[in-house]
Amino acid sequence: MMTREVALRPEELSDLRWESVFGDDHPVEVEIGCGKGGFLLRRAQAHPEINLLGIEWAGEFYRYAVDRMRRRGVGNVRVLRADASHFIRAVCPRDSLSALHVYHPDPWPKKRHHKRRLFQQPFVDAAAACLVRGGRLAVQTDHAEYYGQIFALLRSHAALREVDFRDERFGWGPEGLATNFEVKYAREGRPIYQVAVERCA
Repeated sequence: MMTREVALRPEELSDLRWESVFGDDHPVEVEIGCGKGGFLLRRAQAHPEINLLGIEWAGEFYRYAVDRMRRRGVGNVRVLRADASHFIRAVCPRDSLSALHVYHPDPWPKKRHHKRRLFQQPFVDAAAACLVRGGRLAVQTDHAEYYGQIFALLRSHAALREVDFRDERFGWGPEGLATNFEVKYAREGRPIYQVAVERCA
């Protein structure tokens, strides 16, 4: 079996086809802001029957995640350094994702920076279009005000309906999702806000 490079090269984004990226037609999930790749790695190891793409903008975390996947030898993961909003809006094939995971997106808390937030109407519209019918978008954050914005955008979207966030089929376990931020914030006693929706139209 051919060993595939973990890092997804920019030239592979032109006319992106998941079958070419992964070498098979297995369901595809994307994690935006994969950080050091803890959730991505556990998900890939537990479910070799699915393919996963992790997107990370921070160079240090991106390199760590790529190296981590290489060292563990997981064959169903690729990692991309890119602007996630642009990827979803302009690159990701429509009707192609079985799940989109977004855990602890940067809240850009200052009001003048809110325009930089990932969750804006164009992103949500594109994310919904990228999901297959029944595909799931799950979001987790510790930022109450940003959560309110995210929740309103997702709940009001005509193509999406709310579903149970704590679904074992999508990575929920006895310790939650156990992302780095989730573990850190739980220790600090911060509240965690969660919402999941699926494409229904």
